[in-house]
Amino acid sequence: MHGIRGRLAALLLAVSAVVAGTVAPAAAGQQGDGRGWTGTWATAASEHYEVSGMSEVTVRMPVHTSVGGSSVRIRLTNAYATDPVTIGHATVGLRNGGSAVARPYDLRFGGKRAVTIPAGGQAVSDPVGLTVPALADLVVSLHLPGQVTHITDHWWAQQTVYWTDYGAGDHAADTSGDAYTWTTTSWPFLSGVDVTAPRTGSVVALGDSITDGSYSTADTNQRWPDLLSARLNACLPGAGVLNAGITSNRITAGTATNPSALDRLERDVLSQPGARTLILFEGINDLGGASAEQIIAGMTAIAARAHQRGMRVVGATITPYKDFTWGGWTEETEARRQQVNAFVRGSGKVFDDYADFDRAVRDPADPQRLGAAYDSGDHLHPNDAGMKAFADSIDLTSLGLGRGCS
Repeated sequence: MHGIRGRLAALLLAVSAVVAGTVAPAAAGQQGDGRGWTGTWATAASEHYEVSGMSEVTVRMPVHTSVGGSSVRIRLTNAYATDPVTIGHATVGLRNGGSAVARPYDLRFGGKRAVTIPAGGQAVSDPVGLTVPALADLVVSLHLPGQVTHITDHWWAQQTVYWTDYGAGDHAADTSGDAYTWTTTSWPFLSGVDVTAPRTGSVVALGDSITDGSYSTADTNQRWPDLLSARLNACLPGAGVLNAGITSNRITAGTATNPSALDRLERDVLSQPGARTLILFEGINDLGGASAEQIIAGMTAIAARAHQRGMRVVGATITPYKDFTWGGWTEETEARRQQVNAFVRGSGKVFDDYADFDRAVRDPADPQRLGAAYDSGDHLHPNDAGMKAFADSIDLTSLGLGRGCS
């Protein structure tokens, strides 16, 4: 237990298979059982780490829905692990404050209670008849009965996640949160939540730490995709908004567990159930090591692949970061940013539309800087007000979801 806690603390300081149930990828718009699935929540796997001594533990994860639906399923990933992992029992239910759940519903995998996900694999649960409201907190609980040696997760989630002590056993069906005695701020194994939502679709936000919500207020769902979701779901019939942001992500390069936007496009965007529109907000991490031409080429390739799958693509301008606390800004990188932004604003043949995030948060007196009212303090990551400025700056009609709201 202490190993996982210590590792997560350190991270925060640093910037067909053998199964007990059914294991399969969740294809975009999958309707194999007659249902139309739309993603209501998603996250992108961004790390893998080893643990020791972990067994008979239950983790409980709150997630904030975007669009509502009449039934629900979850998607799990073991993408970066070197060993299989067994989920002995999984439940989903509406949150009742903290780590409590109003009524946990049992989830099955191919009709079975348990599922073993191979290293590098994923699993999709059977649907359960739970009416899911829009903009609500769901709680997914996973009991891990065997020895867990590796965890694939999305770290720095800006969300408190609850764990039982090692050896505590199966508490997935508890309504009370009393058994959950310690917390982290990452989502292990969970990659998505889908609902049946006829005539809706989803918007996928592909981005870096800004989209991920870094430095927004934890446990309040102030990431700009969450705030965009609130705008979209004030209209009828609503739409899903899925957050595919990963801290430090880049367009032109990546690592084994933080692949480039190009390399993760299929996994994190194109295969999302019901995905209809992509908002591409990346490039700030590329400015120090790639040319403007390389960034533009990457954006163009991403847009082309999304268009081939019938998606609409909205590009977003790169925001200012002069005097960023950890450095990296130069006159040369600023010139690259301006060149990329000019492309985004004028690239009608590449993007279907654009969102001018740069204009939304820059300092009018010094456009190379993030406006003070929107600055979290490091001069790169926006605060909650900056996140709202992003969401408010998006023309909802540009998202192409066919609804009469603005």
